[in-house]
Amino acid sequence: MTTHGTLPGRRHVSRRRVLGLGAGLAAGAALGMPSVIRAQQSDKIVIGHLTPMTGFLGALGGWAQLGIQMAAEEINAAGGVLGRQLSVLSEDSINPDIASTKAQRMLDRDGVALLMGEISSASALAISQVAARNKRLYLALGPRSDTLRGKSCNRYMFCTDIPNTVMVNAVGTALLRDNMVRGKKFHTLTADYVFGHDLLRAAKAFFAANGATLTGDELVATDVTDFSPYLLKIRQAKPDVVCLNLAGNQVTNFVKQYSEFGLAFPTVGFNLNTADAWAAGKGNLSGTWPTVWYHTLETPGSKAFVEAFRKKHGKPPENHAWIQYIALKLVAQAMAETKSTDNETLVSHLEKGAEFDILKARKAYFRSWDHQLIQEGYPFTVNDKPADQYDLVKLGTAVPNADQPLESIYPSREQNPCTL
Repeated sequence: MTTHGTLPGRRHVSRRRVLGLGAGLAAGAALGMPSVIRAQQSDKIVIGHLTPMTGFLGALGGWAQLGIQMAAEEINAAGGVLGRQLSVLSEDSINPDIASTKAQRMLDRDGVALLMGEISSASALAISQVAARNKRLYLALGPRSDTLRGKSCNRYMFCTDIPNTVMVNAVGTALLRDNMVRGKKFHTLTADYVFGHDLLRAAKAFFAANGATLTGDELVATDVTDFSPYLLKIRQAKPDVVCLNLAGNQVTNFVKQYSEFGLAFPTVGFNLNTADAWAAGKGNLSGTWPTVWYHTLETPGSKAFVEAFRKKHGKPPENHAWIQYIALKLVAQAMAETKSTDNETLVSHLEKGAEFDILKARKAYFRSWDHQLIQEGYPFTVNDKPADQYDLVKLGTAVPNADQPLESIYPSREQNPCTL
């Protein structure tokens, strides 16, 4: 479509032609004028970033944006990648259907080099299918479902967060140490979507292997805010331990209401993001939980990141801010090491065991056969005397132990149905 210049061979342009041309310009603007966008972005490496900004995971998506944008700013201030600046295009993924549509649009209209992001396992699966169809790299940054690394894996998806099995193993190690599993009765509440179902399978496998039993197993819709029916069932069941496989603000709502009910059964959880822990407030959260990272981690790289984040935003980074930050840094490193933004080249490089500093004591790498980022995890308990709202978590010792292989806490090839 011609949008500027003269019309050759014509001295006079009819009113109809002018109106038609004006309509064309308006239509181009309404469609985002992809040719103009691509021309403007040709000197940049554009990253398509999808994350929930609304809904029950919306608060976590806000942290994700802060983390990835901070990484982009630091990379660009240091000269960019391959002499080009990085530009992160972030959009609200909302739900799987919209996530899929937006991912395809980013590839077709916005000319993104690759796709990153997401927290919902269901939306991540939808994005991964778009990536596979288009043979484009997708780094799934926040979803934890084992299924994504298992039967739903594909050549173009790489997962950076710890999977459900690792979260169960991280907490399970602490529970076994404290004699809270064998012979104990557990009552579980589980988020009723793909992530929760997947986490429940891992939890049940752990209970069965270690001599625990279930007094109840409740599936909870993601839009539930009143937990009183479930709390009444727990009171009647009288379990030894209440186990939470909830997600997002479900956890915050439950622990507040659990405290109000005055139930004395200890709680543990196999999933909790630190933003949700902070939102629970002092006196409401208790028990043992897993995390992939926390801002009190005592490594030089982590401390420097936390200090820079505090200086910029006036608060410490949440775990989704951290994982988005390190993920963009490792993508930039992979591009620099391969001297390429070609997706096939990057996929092959990540599969070959390239190591990345993710601000932990041990470097991380992607496993070639399931594309999982292999790294440490941590159990944590609750600080009884927090100095402020961000001091609620007491980080435990990293798992696995320093003398054990990192892969010892991850599903083995025999346990994982992934076929790339």
